[in-house]
Amino acid sequence: MRAQSLTMETYNYAVVRKFTLLTLLWGAVGMLVGVFIAAQLIWPDMTYGIAWFSWGRLRPVHTNAVIFGFGGTALFATSYYIVQRTCEVPLFAPKLANFTFWGWTAVIVLCALTYPAGITSGKEYAEQEWPISLLIVVVWVAYAIVFFGTVFKRKTPHIYVANWFFGAYIITIALLYIVNNVKLPISLLSWKSYSAYGGAQDAMIQWWYGHNAVGFFLTTSFLGMMYYFIPKQAERPIYSYRLSIVHFWALIFTYMWAGPHHLLYTALPDWAQSLGMVFSLILLAPSWGGMINGIMTLSGAWHKLRDDPILKFLITALSFYGMSTFEGPMLSIKTVSALGHYTDWIIGHVHSGAMGWVGMITMGSLYYLIPRLWGQTQMWSKRLIEWHFWTATIGVVLYIAALWVAGVTEGLMWRAMQADGTLTYSFIESVKAVIPLYYIRLLGGSIYLFGMCLMLYNAYRTIRQGKAVDAPLPAMAGAHA
Repeated sequence: MRAQSLTMETYNYAVVRKFTLLTLLWGAVGMLVGVFIAAQLIWPDMTYGIAWFSWGRLRPVHTNAVIFGFGGTALFATSYYIVQRTCEVPLFAPKLANFTFWGWTAVIVLCALTYPAGITSGKEYAEQEWPISLLIVVVWVAYAIVFFGTVFKRKTPHIYVANWFFGAYIITIALLYIVNNVKLPISLLSWKSYSAYGGAQDAMIQWWYGHNAVGFFLTTSFLGMMYYFIPKQAERPIYSYRLSIVHFWALIFTYMWAGPHHLLYTALPDWAQSLGMVFSLILLAPSWGGMINGIMTLSGAWHKLRDDPILKFLITALSFYGMSTFEGPMLSIKTVSALGHYTDWIIGHVHSGAMGWVGMITMGSLYYLIPRLWGQTQMWSKRLIEWHFWTATIGVVLYIAALWVAGVTEGLMWRAMQADGTLTYSFIESVKAVIPLYYIRLLGGSIYLFGMCLMLYNAYRTIRQGKAVDAPLPAMAGAHA
């Protein structure tokens, strides 16, 4: 009886289901706001004279809803699912795990309310003011306790590589966020505060944080998804476990030094700028090592791509990851940065990573998760997944291609000079030149949003016909993952 009762113990899917549902919601909301502000760049009068609708206030709503709402909530969902399955134990401290759901949701809602109201620290990404920052730190510490507590009580002899990536992202984001957000509140009754840094030091710390937020919150963490869901969906072992460990350590070490490439041609010392550029170029090797490892997992199973739209999402996401991690080091070269920096090329680069890599790896992972969380063998409609794949792919290609062209156009027009040393074009002429490309960007974003709506409907139908279930733990360690 004792042995039988142990085998009936189940994984904790309840908190994973809640994070999964919120991921879908924040994805749709964040992308809708993104389409709205893209339209504002064509028709500025869309603010209707209401400050809350202004582009400057809605832009951080969009970025935070997509990065921290959609992306961050997906990371909670998938990391909680993966760490349980690969460690073959339920989550450590389930009540604390539930707190992370409500705490993180409160953070996203507070950001969605304070940013339109103009309550921010005023730094890049419009960082939260100190009360919200404190809440984020508390939630993140709870997240770390749940995740690492689960790893420590594992029944498996080794730690699967996906958990290495999740663990590194959790630790590093805590370090980055706390250092960058050191503030002195004006008073305990005021949301306003002063940053602990100023001048070039503030810029250096900001972009040490900013670039590594990309490196760890939007790259390392989602590689944890890749290392679990691609082998599971392809029904093949990871191509090279040894390469995955080399990939991990090379990526973790190199990424931390690349931030200064955001500050080329600024007051930052030349040696720091050059250091950032060199490490950015080195970063190409471990990034592509991970991409190759994921794609080569399909060796002997390439035929699956013909009929499996979920696998198409996952592999296409890796392709965008490879493209973005080539483009990033290239843009860090000083001569290339002189052309591209401050132009729409940078926005295109960011969105090829955000929409192509983060968006599509998340969508593929959720399509794998949703049926299993609600007791189904597959999504309600395979055809809708296929439609979503093509709308997402077409949408992101239109978006980034338009902004690549717009960025190069702007860069060339800004640097064009007459024989007497005066500028050939005024700034407003460069704005007028790229307006047609902004229409294409808006079209691409709208198509991408439409695909997200298809996913919402497909998920709704799948959940409606299913029933929330928690899978039983294996009777013997190592029985499954």
